[in-house]
Amino acid sequence: MSDGTERRGKCLCGAVQITARAAGNHVGACHCKMCRRWGGGPFMEISCGTDVSFDGTHDVSVFDSSAWAERGFCDKCGTHLFYRIKETGQHMIPVGIFEDDGDLIFDQQVFIDEKPSFYRFANQTQDMTGAETFAKFGPSG
Repeated sequence: MSDGTERRGKCLCGAVQITARAAGNHVGACHCKMCRRWGGGPFMEISCGTDVSFDGTHDVSVFDSSAWAERGFCDKCGTHLFYRIKETGQHMIPVGIFEDDGDLIFDQQVFIDEKPSFYRFANQTQDMTGAETFAKFGPSG
């Protein structure tokens, strides 16, 4: 869910700048095996809707990671830029990209059934299994 907050950020090398015009302030963590393989740990993200623009698009590569989603990264430094739902264009952007994080609330975890036992978060969150996540957010039809 987006609350209309504009957030700006950039990749590690600065080649790609991101503007998310309808970003939320709720942070989620995905523990699925694919996200953990992609980033070495849970994917910590903010849902940013579809009104997202990139400066430096010539340095953005997109990996078709599943039948329903794709992942973007900077060609120069490898920074993960987004997870995007193909059907809707909804962007989930890594929370660490954004410059301002003072108003963020970590309150959701998905694929909790795939979370390894060697870590856990102290925050009280809404937790969903993979099946619950696909039932709620999965592609239609």
